[in-house]
Amino acid sequence: MKNFQLQAKILSQTKIKDNYWHCELSAPQVAKNALPGQFINIRVSDNFDPLLRRPISIYGVSGAKIKIFYEVVGKATEILAQKKKGEFLDIVGPLGRGFSFNLRTQELKNLRTIIVAGGIGVAPLVFLAEKLKNTKPLVLIGARTKKEILCAREFKALGCEVKIATDDGSRGFKGKVTDLLAYLLSAIDYRPLVIYSCGPRLMLKAVAQIAGEHKINAQLSLEEHMACGMGACLGCVVAAKSGYKTVCKDGPVFSSEELVW
Repeated sequence: MKNFQLQAKILSQTKIKDNYWHCELSAPQVAKNALPGQFINIRVSDNFDPLLRRPISIYGVSGAKIKIFYEVVGKATEILAQKKKGEFLDIVGPLGRGFSFNLRTQELKNLRTIIVAGGIGVAPLVFLAEKLKNTKPLVLIGARTKKEILCAREFKALGCEVKIATDDGSRGFKGKVTDLLAYLLSAIDYRPLVIYSCGPRLMLKAVAQIAGEHKINAQLSLEEHMACGMGACLGCVVAAKSGYKTVCKDGPVFSSEELVW
């Protein structure tokens, strides 16, 4: 897979709510080659503080533009959020292994896809939903409260059916999004079925367990701390049945059957 290092011009930088930001970048080479589930590595400062680049999932592609959706959680993302339209960011991408979604037309007639998102894990899944819109995905979004629900409107705009789960029951199903997944699977008659998911590790572990119980293929995008983004430093290693794998290069997307939890 090709990746490029370039100076990407910021076309827009918008605060969505709370600590969540949406940014558009001019990056023709990355846009042309990007797949859902891949990410870019961003250098947010011209000095060495912070030293490491920040990995951010690709939220969408439009022509020569790439879109990112991120949460301000530390110094690097605080600096990123202060960048203005017209400034440039040093980025490398697209990086990593994305979701597999190259389905034949005849398969789409009988295929129901389910997307399970937790927290900022919605970011790569909006890009995926755009590619999968012919399957009319069922999207399950989990959050602690209704105020923390992300991207429901964006998924609906793509023609997805959206269901919400909140821990406190303030909107939709009361409980974990994985509880909602388990509940719904018993009522779904579509086969074969594919589950795509991104979110906290405990959520992904539960998705893998549920998928295994129902003998369903699941593709999981892991959220791990990364350093180099290219598999050289071995800072994001996870256990797999075939040995240890780097999330940044061998992933971030893995089959649920690959991983050892």
